[in-house]
Amino acid sequence: MGEWKTPAELKYADSDEWFAVDGNVVTIGITDYAQDQLNDIVYVEFKDAGDSVDAGDSFGEVESVKAASELYSAVPGEIIEVNTALEDEPEVINADPFGAGWMVKIRAADLQGIDGLMDAAAYDAYCDSR
Repeated sequence: MGEWKTPAELKYADSDEWFAVDGNVVTIGITDYAQDQLNDIVYVEFKDAGDSVDAGDSFGEVESVKAASELYSAVPGEIIEVNTALEDEPEVINADPFGAGWMVKIRAADLQGIDGLMDAAAYDAYCDSR
């Protein structure tokens, strides 16, 4: 098992986003594994609050000195909040990917997409296999 954190209360996508569900509001960020693989994150761009996304749609991108990656939502809905602080300080994602490094909050039209996501143990195994 790697040296990254994988909080048990979250769900994980194979595209390395994490999802925290609170009622019908889903907070999304990238995992500790993902920020470690990307290395120094230098730029983020997100859709705006009020924008709609479908399950599987990109809600933004993150760029590092090594690579750029699209960010995907597992649920359809409306973006209700964007962590705009990351635009000026994207390195916060490296330092605190599950806390201050959260990216967007979506008011989900339905939560079916969450059911297909991995739990922490499955995500750890997935990361170890890469």
